[in-house]
Amino acid sequence: MTQVIALASSAVRARFFRSLSDPARLNILDALRGGELSAGKVAQATGLSPSNTSRHLACLRECGLVETRQDWRHVHYRLAGEHIERLLLETDAVLSVIAERVANCTRPEMDAAGG
Repeated sequence: MTQVIALASSAVRARFFRSLSDPARLNILDALRGGELSAGKVAQATGLSPSNTSRHLACLRECGLVETRQDWRHVHYRLAGEHIERLLLETDAVLSVIAERVANCTRPEMDAAGG
């Protein structure tokens, strides 16, 4: 039986890709590829300040990319399932082919401040 999955709206897809568009959030996701970490360990692994780490983790959690586990006063973060790991692996595979072109793109709308 073939299952038909409705595409998310363009606005939802754009918001999803914006959640991945920040280098700090990508560094956090990369750190979590190795397994569950506390917020403090994520900050250490990424070199971000604790408050900045917390802000980005909250964004990633709200967007459904990471999940949490409470252990008394400590919150531990992990990727929100194998599909997120697959997404990161597939992204790496695509970039292995086009990374130079992406890096050399001069379109102003592709800059962080662009449209």
